Parts: sequence; structure tokens; C-alpha cells
Amino acid sequence: MSLLLNQHWKLCFRKPVLARSSPLHSNGLSFSSLQTPPCFIVDAEPCGAGLGKLKIVSAGDFRLTQLEKKVPLELMTGMENIGSSNGWVATLKDDVVRLQDDLNPFASASDPKRISLPPLVTLPLCQTQIVINVAMSSSSPEDDDCVVAVKFFGRQLSFFRTNTHEWINVKMEDPCFFSSRVFFSKKDDKFYIPGGHLIGSWDLRTDKPTAPKIHKLRFRNLPKLTKTKRKLMDSCYKREDLVESTTTGETFLVKWYKKIVGKVIKGRATIKTKAIMVFKLDEEGNAVYTQDIGDLFIFISEAQPTCVPASSVPGLLPNFVLFYDVNEFGSAYLADSSVSSEISTFPVPYHIPPQNIV
Repeated sequence: MSLLLNQHWKLCFRKPVLARSSPLHSNGLSFSSLQTPPCFIVDAEPCGAGLGKLKIVSAGDFRLTQLEKKVPLELMTGMENIGSSNGWVATLKDDVVRLQDDLNPFASASDPKRISLPPLVTLPLCQTQIVINVAMSSSSPEDDDCVVAVKFFGRQLSFFRTNTHEWINVKMEDPCFFSSRVFFSKKDDKFYIPGGHLIGSWDLRTDKPTAPKIHKLRFRNLPKLTKTKRKLMDSCYKREDLVESTTTGETFLVKWYKKIVGKVIKGRATIKTKAIMVFKLDEEGNAVYTQDIGDLFIFISEAQPTCVPASSVPGLLPNFVLFYDVNEFGSAYLADSSVSSEISTFPVPYHIPPQNIV
């Protein structure tokens, strides 16, 4: 795994710049600023009693590091994991969603936080076993005003309010949202759900979270594709992610095109990324295709997406999208639409966004 990452990323990124740092003794890491750089959960080295020492890759140098922090090995199988948001991993077992910070390398190793939410309620003609993703409105579910959103495959979307300690369930009627992912916007203080040419939103400060407010997107500046390229993209599975830059105030819609390659073996298919397209959203409902996001760098995984200035993390180059999935790790350079990736197995494909150093 370490060799795979080093070989791939040394082709894509400049040599890291060395910086003075102060130690963060709780986990053996050290960084030079008030925030940690983004990192990726990779694995855990078994060390007895059902625990393992956490292995991560930090953005910038992309080196594999084994920490002293011990985490439950059951989390590393990915069997019960349903997503990650703001460094918290969500699991689902017996209709109970559990949020825990064990896999956050910057959280306490001696006092991990594990929060069980009330049992889910399944709406008629819905299901709550297959989850698309999880999103949170704040950095911790312990905050009094935090809202946790869980999007299930199909019609149901559920919000949990920490201040009322109850689930509020929403039934999505439009099929274009059945496989969509839910996202929280810090800029707008709203939850969004994209679905093709539509985007739904909830302002939980004023709206009763029933049906979403629907907005139509007008796609502009679309690239001219060859017949072969268009046919390839039409044959792909398409995933849509919303990501916003807190430094520039911009919001982007990222379309991720993946296709099955090779044979399906024992019910498992190898899926490889064929294209990444980025659209900048504006207040008028336009989604403008762009190949230049400036100094920004976008991270997409099974966690909530993150966008950071490339110049804030030594070793990163601007105008890239990095993607991390259960069987693929790679990047897309937006200027020329090139995609580079490696196929392997990643049971816990989560990136951890920058964390404040306390």
C-alpha cells in the first residue's frame, strides 16, 4: 500500500516543503499550523484485544504512517460503517446509528467518544438498511444544535436533532433523488441533495423538514465531447458531490463517472474512474462547467467532501480533485481532464478534513 501511494503521487505532486512543527503528543503526529492537514484512513496493525494501531496517509507528502493510537479492528472491516462526516465515523447495527471518533487520528486515544442515537423508524414503502451517506451540520454530534442527516437508498432521508433528541423522517417522492447523497453547507446553513438537473434544500432553522425545496439547475459552458467520449460517459455510473470552499465562498458540483472494468468475480466488480467534471454553482441556479478552480484542491471519498487551498498544504498542487473509494485511489487534473488512479482494496475509504489543534 505504501509503495502504491508513493509511486502514484510522486507523479502528480511537487516535492513537499519541510516546515517547522510542534509535537501533538496524543498521537505522535506533528504539524506546523493551527490546523492539521487532511489525511486518509488506510488500515490498522493488529496489536491484540481486538485493537489495531491506526495507519494513515497525510495529504501533501502522501506517506504511510503507523500511529500509536489504537482503534477497534471491527471498524476497519467496513462491514457496519455507513459513512463519515467531520472526522466522525457512523455505523449502523440493529437499526441504531452510532457516531464515534475512533478513526480520527487527532481525537483522544484514551477517551474515544461513541454516541448512540435512538433507533431508526422506517417509513412505509422505504428501507433503512442500505445507506448512501451521512452528513453533520457541525464538527461534533455533541453540539447542542447539531443535526445529523442520513440518506438511505430509495425514498427515505432522516434528520436527527441533538437538541430535541429525535429523528425527523422525510419521504422523497422524486426518483432522481433515490440514489443521491446529502450534504451540509456551512455557508448557507442548509442541507442540500443534488439529483441531475435538480437540487433539493432544507433550512432547518425555518423549514419543517418534510419535502425539500426544489431548485432547477441550468448547466452552462458544457464541453464539446466526441461521440466516443459521450458514449463512454453515458455507460458510466454517475455520482454527484457538493463541496464548498470556506476560503473563497464558492460551491462546486462534482460529477464522478465510474465504469465496471474486467470480470465480476464472486459478486464483486472492479470499478474504475473514467472522468471527473466540476461545475461552479451560482446564486442564479447556474451550474457552470469549469476546468480551473484556482488554488483549490478537492477531496472526495465516502466521507463528506472537503475543499482546501492547495497552498495551505505543502506538497499539494492546485486545480486537482483527489478521489478515494473502496477499490480505487486517484486524482483528476482539471486543466486537461486527465485521470490517474490505482486499483486496490480500501475497506475504510474515508478522508479526515483539517482538524483544529487544541
